[in-house]
Amino acid sequence: IDKEIDEPYWAMVKSKLFRPELIKEKAKEVKIVYTPLHGTGAMHVEKVLGDLGLEVITVPEQREPDGDFPTVEKPNPEEAAALKMAIDLAKKEKADIVMATDPDADRFGIAVPGKDADFVLITGNQIGVLLADYIIVSRKELGLMPKNPAIIRSIVTSSFVDRIAKANDVYLAECLTGFKWIASVMSDFEKTKSHNYIFGFEESYGYNIETEVRDKDGISAAALCAEMTLYWRSKGISILDRLEQLYETYGYHEDFAISKTFLGSSGAQQMKKLMDMLRKDGLKEIAGVKVEKIRDIGESIEYNPQKSENKTKLDFPKSNVLQFFMENNAIISARPSGTEPKIKFYLNCVVQNKSLNEAKKEIAGFVEKVEEEIEAILQNIS
Repeated sequence: IDKEIDEPYWAMVKSKLFRPELIKEKAKEVKIVYTPLHGTGAMHVEKVLGDLGLEVITVPEQREPDGDFPTVEKPNPEEAAALKMAIDLAKKEKADIVMATDPDADRFGIAVPGKDADFVLITGNQIGVLLADYIIVSRKELGLMPKNPAIIRSIVTSSFVDRIAKANDVYLAECLTGFKWIASVMSDFEKTKSHNYIFGFEESYGYNIETEVRDKDGISAAALCAEMTLYWRSKGISILDRLEQLYETYGYHEDFAISKTFLGSSGAQQMKKLMDMLRKDGLKEIAGVKVEKIRDIGESIEYNPQKSENKTKLDFPKSNVLQFFMENNAIISARPSGTEPKIKFYLNCVVQNKSLNEAKKEIAGFVEKVEEEIEAILQNIS
């Protein structure tokens, strides 16, 4: 791709920032270590962040594109192992943040120094929540909030952002997993003029800040994340501190994914059996906690299993996904993979009005019980 596309794209990414003056003034206060994980990101991240005056140190061994990915087992910015070289370099350079993009630079991950100076990986859900919060704070502070603002997330992404959106009068739209669905809702907003899109994301490290790109974009996420880091630093806090403030306001949120693989010739049959069982049984309780609502996207209905005769039609494209909305505010989703013999269970958990330690303990106990229950169901069908 030549400069006819690159240069307008770089300009567009920079135009989406809220505080170019703050970046200009404070750029030298933040040191960034970046890895493209042998992919295409270096040229773009270095160019955009460099133009903003930010100091970017790219991991030299991982800078050049190489389809063999010689220094990592999986070039995945979600995984600690993939970020090891970047984190080691960040410690040596005393950097403030590690940024990573996947090989095609559409997914974006970060790690930041924790309280004990060791680097902490921020999850995809947490990055999405931090960016959503920063966009809302910035638009409100600068008088840039449009009428009927909206954020879009996939159905298996954390509901943490829902609480932030609601508190700030921002509409929250859900869609199926995959950025094509986020783009589809974005287009619907434009056609109907019902809402103005301000952000979209998925738990799998995909974020979209701009309407010009109808996909996840690791380059614009890196630029906005750099600005966000500087902004909170100018207020005397880190992005980890900001995350803790959000926990204090909206409750402690933690998310888990449990993958179950079904091997052999009977694998597909067992997967179907499991989903059929979950669907037909209309579970009233999971791990000792009452199920308040079941959303069956495959059947396009949702209902309270305690009163299963009252079913509401869903306005979602059909997809083989089941979601259980629990009395303790957790959401459990079961979603078979379309490409592998796997079912993935997503657990989005929240505990409000308790200390961080109490909340973590309560969630850990609940997740353990859910895992035990999933195992028991699997034993029944095998």
